[in-house]
Amino acid sequence: MGRRPNDSETSRWAFLILLLMGFISCSVVYMCLSVAFRPKNINSVSNFSLEEEIKGGLGEHLGSEEGECCRGVENLELWGTAVKWGSEFRFNTSEECCRACKGMCSGGDGPCLCDSWVFCGNRENCGPKFGECWLKKQKDTLAPDRQEAGDPAIWTSGLIFGKGQGIVGLHTEYGILHIKLLPDCAPHSVNYILELLGMRHCAGCHFYRAESRGSNWDSEGNHIKDAPLGPPFALIQGTLEAQGATFKNIPTEECLDIRRGSVAWVGSGPEFFISLANHNEWKKAYSVFGSVLPEDMEIAEKIAELPTKLDVWSNINVSVLEQPVPLWFRRITKSDGDLNLNTNENSDSDGA
Repeated sequence: MGRRPNDSETSRWAFLILLLMGFISCSVVYMCLSVAFRPKNINSVSNFSLEEEIKGGLGEHLGSEEGECCRGVENLELWGTAVKWGSEFRFNTSEECCRACKGMCSGGDGPCLCDSWVFCGNRENCGPKFGECWLKKQKDTLAPDRQEAGDPAIWTSGLIFGKGQGIVGLHTEYGILHIKLLPDCAPHSVNYILELLGMRHCAGCHFYRAESRGSNWDSEGNHIKDAPLGPPFALIQGTLEAQGATFKNIPTEECLDIRRGSVAWVGSGPEFFISLANHNEWKKAYSVFGSVLPEDMEIAEKIAELPTKLDVWSNINVSVLEQPVPLWFRRITKSDGDLNLNTNENSDSDGA
């Protein structure tokens, strides 16, 4: 039988219990305060270290994006308002600098405090500037501020388009195809499109080939089981070689899966196509530089149904438009939140 504790033992145990309860209470209060005042994202706090967030908690988030594009253009220095000074912010690769800029977008694709980045990655040419990563904000992401003087050869720069940004209108007589550009996957291609946008015309640009989905793919672009893979090949094809503009072959860039709405070069351009289907069989063979917004795919389908005539290219049967369809790029003038893509009216864009 156990011995009954005396009064002194009871007091000692009561003191220890109270001490333990006090420690637990303090821990709970500390954790609550930490959660309440911890920044939920880097956009919400100004006096906060971006380096710590990127290399700490946000680093886990960025790690999940390793498979995503993060490319830039070498020998290019973009100017703009600095939101992070490179002299105090360094990385080992341009991809890390690019992801740091992406990390300043709310929700990964929302409004972005950073829409351009500049990185010095040539150890010999950069000298003490090696590793500098400048995060910047442009006044106009479709006409970024370039530094013509100085020594741009040491810099690599890229653009980041957040939600509602980087959308251009490809105008045709059948409606406007709104295209989301992908500068982080195809920066050289997007630079060329921005040049065309600045010209405000695209004389000579047109669609000349049109092939519907036929009975080979469904309305969502999925291949029908046991159906042939073409012809028809479910695409509209054209050229973006504008009169008055010198076209330079586009280097091979990120070759993404060709999905319904993908806009990609044929080879190194200026021939391009818009896919009406998911072409997994093409195995990332083409550089994708944009994507037509789903609301506008009916316009591409309409062009694909226009009258055609048969032709043979390299022993492949193709359908060529009887009348080519002229096209040109134009800016979108409505604000990000005010863009109603369902109507596809000409008022969505200004004239060109």
